[in-house]
Amino acid sequence: MRDAFVKTLIELAEENPAIMLITGDLGFGVLADFAHRFPRQYLNIGVAEQNMTGVATGLALEGRVVFTYSIANFPTLRCLEQIRNDACYHKANVKIVSVGCGMSYGPLGISHHATEDIAIVRALPNITVISPGDLWEARQATRAISGSSGPALLRLDKSAAAESFRPGEVFELGKARRIREGHDVTLIATGGILGEALAAADLLRLESIHCRVLSMHTIKPLDTQELCAAAVETGGIVTIEEHSVEGGLGGAVAENLLEAGVIPRFFFRIGLRGGFTSIVGSQQYLRKAYSLDAASIAKVVGGKLRVAMPAFA
Repeated sequence: MRDAFVKTLIELAEENPAIMLITGDLGFGVLADFAHRFPRQYLNIGVAEQNMTGVATGLALEGRVVFTYSIANFPTLRCLEQIRNDACYHKANVKIVSVGCGMSYGPLGISHHATEDIAIVRALPNITVISPGDLWEARQATRAISGSSGPALLRLDKSAAAESFRPGEVFELGKARRIREGHDVTLIATGGILGEALAAADLLRLESIHCRVLSMHTIKPLDTQELCAAAVETGGIVTIEEHSVEGGLGGAVAENLLEAGVIPRFFFRIGLRGGFTSIVGSQQYLRKAYSLDAASIAKVVGGKLRVAMPAFA
């Protein structure tokens, strides 16, 4: 997703000289082409993410569209106060790019596991939160936020689902994508773990369980209309995220459904529970260890469905 983002940003920077990219002293290889082609639109701020956000806000208030770029938690949690007080309060065009979200940087431990950022950042006023599931969504989300007003967080996973773009499809911020049709249960995923959700749907199909699969690439604002349709038209809803279940996608979905007065037959959140990720390893290894792989998802979904709907037992 990182490479898809950079390629798209280069295209945008050619069209719009107001676009700037600020990095927190990383990404030299992947950002080299951008830096070479647009030296007046690129700045390496050093290992100083809080300062990076302040500088970005100042530039944005002078008419720039500024993308800040760093690994996982560093451009978000490390400079949360600056995002809140500077970028969000002033509704500045600061687009925060968080690379390697979820457990993408698995071997580096919890300091690099972005598994609470959705919950924390979506609580801030005036900010859009986007977590694309495949490369097409990553490219389209980059274009969308470059032309939108105000702060945004773009979470980029190391993994990505296979592209599911359909000819003529238009990407919309705040509008979920229905990747698969199904009536038995709805799986709602955000980020690269969408690939595991789709694989789980394939496994469940072998058991004659037909899943609707939604890519909830925009977490704030959330597509309440699509959520309500899923609650009414399918047997239940399961949210899937490589993130804590506390305050993340699942919490956002539950909040919006309850406020809309639409209750699914059953509801369950699949994500991280019970504290910090305490082991290290590859992203795929950690997904399996924390029951976030396709087989584990399919087992949970099938079990919940059979309890809620005895006909599937």
